[in-house]
Amino acid sequence: MRTYLDAKAMAKALRISLSYRDIDLSHSECLELVSAQFGEKNWNILSNKIVAEAKNSPNIKVQPPIPILRIFSEEKAIEFYVDYLGFKIEWQHRFNDKAPLYMQVSHGDATLHLSEHHGDASPGSAVFFWIEGIEDYHKELHAKDYEFAKPGIEDKPWDARAMDIRDPFGNRVFFNESKAMTQ
Repeated sequence: MRTYLDAKAMAKALRISLSYRDIDLSHSECLELVSAQFGEKNWNILSNKIVAEAKNSPNIKVQPPIPILRIFSEEKAIEFYVDYLGFKIEWQHRFNDKAPLYMQVSHGDATLHLSEHHGDASPGSAVFFWIEGIEDYHKELHAKDYEFAKPGIEDKPWDARAMDIRDPFGNRVFFNESKAMTQ
């Protein structure tokens, strides 16, 4: 959702960028240009629409989802997700020493929750990631010589190249690179 402050910040950034090119526009002229970028006739119309949007859905910001995958062994999960796939452990939680593990791992902007809790997820789930550099990632994984996975790269009908890897718990992890990214 665009906000009044976003539009004003865009106008300010535009004014600064243009000044580096010796083009001097007033702040109000830049607000008019930003309004045109949003498809509005002028700043007054855009400003009124932004205010109306904010009243209809105040402060709602949905974040990307975090998949939860069922695991049965902390040791095997770390061996696969951290040692093999290269994820980092962000945090781990147990209610007590004998309670099941719940942890967060990440790789770049990708985040997963791994849970030993029986009600959190079903084994055999799947996670789909878009990735850049699938060839390099493929080489990195094969260099680790992980005994339980030797993924290949396949061309997919959705104009992507993909690696499909099963974790030790039956979950499938799909890494996909758009062919458009590699051209």
